[in-house]
Amino acid sequence: MLRMPGGLAPARGVERTDKEIMNYSFIRDRSCRSRRRGVGPVTGLLLVMNLAACDNLLEVELPGSVAGEDLNNPALAGTLVNSALGQFECAYTSYVASAGILAHEYINASSWLNVNTWGWRGLELHDITGSCPSSRDATGLGAYTPLQQARYVAEEAMRLIEGFPDDQVSGKSEKLGMLAGHAGFSYVLLGEGFCEMAIDQGPLMTPKEVLQVAEQRFNSAISHAEAAGNTDLRLMALAGRARTRLNLGDLGGAASDAEQIPPGFVWNAEYSTIDGRRENRLYNLNHRNRVLSVEPAGYGNVRLAGVADPRVPVAKSGLVGHDGVTEHWFQAKYPSADSPIPMASWEEAQLIIAEARPEEAAAAINRLRAIQGLPAYQPSGNVLADVLEERRRQLFSEGHRLNDMLRHNLPFPTGFNHKGQAWGPITCMPLPNQERQNNPNINN
Repeated sequence: MLRMPGGLAPARGVERTDKEIMNYSFIRDRSCRSRRRGVGPVTGLLLVMNLAACDNLLEVELPGSVAGEDLNNPALAGTLVNSALGQFECAYTSYVASAGILAHEYINASSWLNVNTWGWRGLELHDITGSCPSSRDATGLGAYTPLQQARYVAEEAMRLIEGFPDDQVSGKSEKLGMLAGHAGFSYVLLGEGFCEMAIDQGPLMTPKEVLQVAEQRFNSAISHAEAAGNTDLRLMALAGRARTRLNLGDLGGAASDAEQIPPGFVWNAEYSTIDGRRENRLYNLNHRNRVLSVEPAGYGNVRLAGVADPRVPVAKSGLVGHDGVTEHWFQAKYPSADSPIPMASWEEAQLIIAEARPEEAAAAINRLRAIQGLPAYQPSGNVLADVLEERRRQLFSEGHRLNDMLRHNLPFPTGFNHKGQAWGPITCMPLPNQERQNNPNINN
């Protein structure tokens, strides 16, 4: 099944009922911001935000340590930024895991029903909204609610900070650029992974329409980064815009942005063992709990020039999964619960160039391989297939493979999975039924 017609519909990152309240909290620790230049860390600060069916954060009462009216305070600008980044990082690790099992990078190695539905791509996924994990042992997948919350919190923080006097917010442009960039990545994932979407109870949007909003956010991030003189932030937004433009078919714009990314550049989503919510879920699901196994047929023994391809670091664990049956394979890309996950990198940029400019594909792939000490590229005669295979390997377990399969109509497994369960029709993530039922602008 390809992307369903009708596209992406509006959802605000919260379940749309007047009675229900989505509550999330996150703790920022000093390590989280240490690898990003520009936004100072907030240490030991707990911010609890409740998002109900409202238009902005100031319409709700906050039961935590920060009152709703207090958010309209320039002194909390840094808190707002770090909170938005924390919510995105939670959403991102959940998205990478969820997209990974749909794209068959991972397989279900558990007995839990909430993982089995992903493992057979069943229609039950229409009822899954997802959430940030309550602990390191959480098994539920899905990224709709976490991504919508990440988008909403970033955009609401932007609205608040834009209204603060310039002289009362240190590094205002930088903070706004950070928020705009992370909002852009939220929109990218909502556009890449979902069949259709809804934003702030608006009408259904196609994936293309959502990605067009992502480009706007990256444009804003680039402008703010340039005003702040923050080169890394500008490069993050350029890389995000290159990815977005590739999705939109703007090949010239994609390549132009991508060629500005220098070797060695990487922008990570950061994780920490300070709290189970802040941990890398790929590690927890694959290593700690053995709920997901790397899919062995496609990723268990990936070779290049006769040796194991280091870009797909996978090993048979010698164990069985949580279900006591499935042969279990470890990924070693994220070897600990605080391993970062790349959001944007020079490596991805080279592959964007290779796809956007087929005549330059060999040169881009060889630059990429040479810097990693890999053998030179040997063309197969099908440039696009070669580029997609490079992406499959280089970007393994970074959340790209599902989108590559969807936008290039690559086949999904059919028949029965490794547990003897019939594959369902789901490929792209469905807009949850709860959004359809509670959004007055969606024609059910």
